Amino acid sequence: MAEPALDRRLGHGLSGPFTDVPERIWHAALLWPTFRPLIRFCGRGVTEGLRTLKLPDSARAVVIGGGVAGCSVAYHLARLGWTEVILVERHELTEGTTWHSAGFVGQLRSTVTQTKMIMYSAGLYPELARLTGLDPGWHGVGGLRLATTPERVEESLRLAGAGETYGLGLEVLSGAEAKERFPLLYADDVRAALWLPGDGWLDPALLARALAAGARKLGVRILTGTRAVGLDVADGAITGVRLASGTEGAEDFEEWQVRAETVVVAAGAASGRVGRLAGVDIPVVPIKHQYVVTEPFGVPSSMPTVRDPDNIVYFREENGGILVGGYIRNPEIWSTAAPLEEPRTVFPPDMPKFQESWDSAVRRVPALADTRITKVVHGPEAFTPDGEFLLGETSVRGLWTAAGFCVHGLAAAGGVGKVMAEWIVDGSPEYDVFGMDLRRFGAHARSAAWSRAKALDSYSKYYDIVYPGEERTAARPLRRSPAWVRHAELGAVFGEKAGWERVNWFESNARRVAEPDRDARENGRGLRPAGWAGRIWSPAVREECLATRDAAGLFDQTSFAKLEVAGAGALEGLQRACAGQLDRPVGSIVYTQLLNARGGVEADLTVTRLADDRFRLVTGTAFGVHDAAWLRGQGVDVRDVTSAHACYCLWGPRALDILGSVCGDDLTFGYLRAREISVGGVPVLAQRVTFVGEFGWELYCPSEYGLTLWDTLIAAGAPYGMRPAGYRAIDSMRLEKGYRVWGLDITPETTPYEAGLGFAVAGDKDFLGRAALDAAHRPADDRRTPAVPAARSKAPVPARSLFCLVLDDPRQVCLGGEPVRSGGLPASRVTSGGYGHRVDRSIAYAYLPRGTAPGDRVEVGVTGTWVGAAVAAEPLYDPSSERVRRLPPSSSV
Repeated sequence: MAEPALDRRLGHGLSGPFTDVPERIWHAALLWPTFRPLIRFCGRGVTEGLRTLKLPDSARAVVIGGGVAGCSVAYHLARLGWTEVILVERHELTEGTTWHSAGFVGQLRSTVTQTKMIMYSAGLYPELARLTGLDPGWHGVGGLRLATTPERVEESLRLAGAGETYGLGLEVLSGAEAKERFPLLYADDVRAALWLPGDGWLDPALLARALAAGARKLGVRILTGTRAVGLDVADGAITGVRLASGTEGAEDFEEWQVRAETVVVAAGAASGRVGRLAGVDIPVVPIKHQYVVTEPFGVPSSMPTVRDPDNIVYFREENGGILVGGYIRNPEIWSTAAPLEEPRTVFPPDMPKFQESWDSAVRRVPALADTRITKVVHGPEAFTPDGEFLLGETSVRGLWTAAGFCVHGLAAAGGVGKVMAEWIVDGSPEYDVFGMDLRRFGAHARSAAWSRAKALDSYSKYYDIVYPGEERTAARPLRRSPAWVRHAELGAVFGEKAGWERVNWFESNARRVAEPDRDARENGRGLRPAGWAGRIWSPAVREECLATRDAAGLFDQTSFAKLEVAGAGALEGLQRACAGQLDRPVGSIVYTQLLNARGGVEADLTVTRLADDRFRLVTGTAFGVHDAAWLRGQGVDVRDVTSAHACYCLWGPRALDILGSVCGDDLTFGYLRAREISVGGVPVLAQRVTFVGEFGWELYCPSEYGLTLWDTLIAAGAPYGMRPAGYRAIDSMRLEKGYRVWGLDITPETTPYEAGLGFAVAGDKDFLGRAALDAAHRPADDRRTPAVPAARSKAPVPARSLFCLVLDDPRQVCLGGEPVRSGGLPASRVTSGGYGHRVDRSIAYAYLPRGTAPGDRVEVGVTGTWVGAAVAAEPLYDPSSERVRRLPPSSSV
């Protein structure tokens, strides 16, 4: 009775290949209840066979979820020697979120880690057949990524440059050359295409089964038809999992407990629900995603995968036809309290929503116009607030997650298993995975409304060009400084990080900029940079930098994360965790790093000793949750006090006059010292430290005084030419001083010695990572001697070091990721770059091999153009740091 109405609703406004879709889909849906009991019976038979082996009551690790994520994690754990692993899946393997993946494996991604993980996966998948005897369904047909607009061509050239640094054998093709690889392609409007011969596609079910077979061979026990009904937690740590099989109340129902100190939630779209069993928030948002498959029409199996992001469509061959999918502009959340309760969840086709993607596919492959669609797959995709994976340990010790496999999850599944297993077994993975770390989100991610708004925005714009520095507006504003209202009045252009509204620059400062003089125009100073770097730009940034150099700048850094460690054992705990020497007098500030066991930099921060047994740590805005968790993992009791304190930074040669006019305390205390003062009526902790290379302080006050302190400083600074300033100015000035940024210049994959931070490594104490540093960086003539601290030995010379590069053309500005060639050969990639307004130079940083020295020449690929650059001695600005360390001349203090 309902079928005709359903047919009319789904077929409204459609013609040609869509006309018979609803009937086919509806008939399949009607048959499913008939077959489901039989499938369940067969599955129960397999499960009952396992029961005869005795139900396990303990395991080294339990993995919840039998899709590619769970199977890959279990397989890689077993490869690292953890054979006492149980994987549980409430249905059959792959029947949650994995089964309906389109299976694309595209290696080139926007970040180094994503690309490394997918390259690892692409190498693993063909080997699985040999390792397990099962075909993972790998089709190494290569991939095309099309560009039909000038902006997309620029993006392609940037990606091609990054691809060179990864060792990918990619090519930039013309439209005609792309058509040669897939003759059915309409390519008259294709301006360029990236060709990646190592790309391809997989059958998701076959891949998961091959990974599961590999795990079984290594000793992993897999229980299907088994669901997690509880997670046991004691003293903040996981202690076990409660499992159940069968139907509650029925004869076949069974429930039991498995003791385990490691549990991995890899339940796809159901991961949020599973996490809540332990009181943990895993912000997975199930979004409906659909693709279609056509009837066979002679498409060769060698057809490459094709992505046409300008037209939000992707496609590949399947059984002689073509699979067509796309990321629509108006996605829909799957709102349910029990996601994946049933196997192979499907939604009715929504062809009107899919029309744009289908029309794009028909334009790109005209033969589709006369081809019928024979299958529509419309199922849940496990999206996240920023479209990236959710990996790592949760707030419950021993409870991990590998979820949020949106868009490229199948491609990276092998890499995810690798890094998760390394993380669990060794304490840290080989790659820098902070961009995927669950701990990149704070408490605000607990809000379902926030997560949904961000996830919908991420899905709908997945194929959009992401310009560096571009700001998205979904779910904003959320976290705001006490001075936010004043920033808005001054025309602030806001950015967002970790939910915080932060000033990029003040547009009111742009109005102060006069027309550049002839010399400036001829030399490119103060002019809009070429290419992408000039898209999100304002002359206000230069004005703010120069005001800070000549008078003073006032910066709001309230968003920076602040952690406190106090009580008996505080010093001892931090001494073990930090590479720097913290046993200094009260009031001292120490710049230091937290290292992993390999000597890689896990965090970069300052530590202020407020009392004998009390320390305050300041780290980046987005890193507080991560850094606190790392310290807790080293046995340090940490309290996050970020929201308790506002922080304004007053930097510049007139800072002493400005602060002295509203403060009666002695302000002449030394560099890297902290002191309690009063500013007007506001109690302030003044820390003599800088991130821009100018004299001044970080000024901390309780949040309730924040607005008053800002107003006081603005009024006091006006007569001296002080300007309010933003984070783009900070980034410009820190490049000139060679100050490193964690996540870009320094990562868990780099050591302090490689990064030029050996001065921050204490030579008179032990700490986590000490042994690895000594082994890796001991001078060559010391290799056969017993291990001694490197800082006590000869100065270590690492195999690679971070160097400052100055580009010949000041209007060519790096944004990060650009390839670097030395002697015409690939050598490295830019870690970070920008324009230094105080030195009027285009600056970039890159790791280069031992033997590189100032004065050497390299080339940097900026959007397809090779620009000459010189290796420079650093810092470029105030190399003696006189402006930072000495008191400036002052008439009032």
